[in-house]
Amino acid sequence: MGILSRASYIIRSKVNAVLNRAENPNETLDYSYEQLRDQLQDVKRGIADLTTQKKRLEMQKRRLEQNVEKHNEQARKAVEADREDLARQALEKKKAKMNQIEELETQIADLQNKQDNLLEKKETLQQRIEEFRTKKETMKARYEAAEASARVSEAMTGAGEEMADVGRAIETAEQKTQDMEARAAAMDELEQSGAFDNAISDKDQLDRELEEVTTDSAVDAELETLKAEMGEETATAEDEESADADSAESTESSDVEMEMDMDVEPAESVDDAAVDAELEELKEEESTSN
Repeated sequence: MGILSRASYIIRSKVNAVLNRAENPNETLDYSYEQLRDQLQDVKRGIADLTTQKKRLEMQKRRLEQNVEKHNEQARKAVEADREDLARQALEKKKAKMNQIEELETQIADLQNKQDNLLEKKETLQQRIEEFRTKKETMKARYEAAEASARVSEAMTGAGEEMADVGRAIETAEQKTQDMEARAAAMDELEQSGAFDNAISDKDQLDRELEEVTTDSAVDAELETLKAEMGEETATAEDEESADADSAESTESSDVEMEMDMDVEPAESVDDAAVDAELEELKEEESTSN
C-alpha cells in the first residue's frame, strides 16, 4: 500500500468515525422514511405523466377515427358521383389514418402497460413505506428508551462524558479550595509572626528585639505597680476596719465603767452644804406659810 493510499485510508477512517459519532439513528430513520416518500411521489408523478400521454394519444386516435369515417363517407359520395379518382384518394387517406390509428393503439397499449407496472410499483412501495414507518417508530422508541437507560446508568455510575466533566470540575474546585485554604493559613501565620509588619518597617532585627524587650519591661513594671497599689489599698482597708473595731470596744468599756462608778460611789458626787442650805430654806417656807 502506497503512501497516498494509506493516507486516503486513514482520512476515510477518521471521517467515518466522526460521522458514526455524529450520526443519530432517529434522524437517519426519519431521513430514510422521507427518501421513500419522495420515491413514492416520483412514482405518482410518473404515473400521472404516463396517464397524460396516454390520454393525449387516445384523443389523437379518436380524431383519426373521425377522419377515417369522414374519408369513408367521401369515397362513397365519389363513387356515387362516378368519380373513381376522388374515391381512390379518399380511400388512400382513410388507409393512412387507419395505419396511424394502429400505431397509436400500439403506443397506447405500451403506455398502459407502463402505467400498470407503475401502479403495481406504487402499491408495493406504499406498502413498504407503511411497514417501514411502523418499524421506524418502533426502532425510534427502542433507541430512545435505550438512550435514556444509558444516560441514567452513566449518571448513576459517573461513567458518562458529562459526569466525567462534572467530576473533573469538582476535583479542580476542591484542589483550588485546598490551595486557597493553605494560602489563607500561611497569611495568618505570617501576620501573627509579624512578618508583614517587618516587611514594611525600616528597623533591623536588633532594633526590633530591643523594642520587644523594652516593651516587655514596661509592661512588667506597670503590672508590679498595679499589684503594689492593690496591696496598699487592701492594707489600708484592713487597718480602718481594725481601728473601728477598737474604738467600738473602747466606747463600750467607758460606758460600763461610768455605770459602775455611779452605782458604787454616789455620795462622792453630792454637795452636803448645798443640801443642808436647801433643807433650811424649805423649813423656813413651811413656817412662814403656817
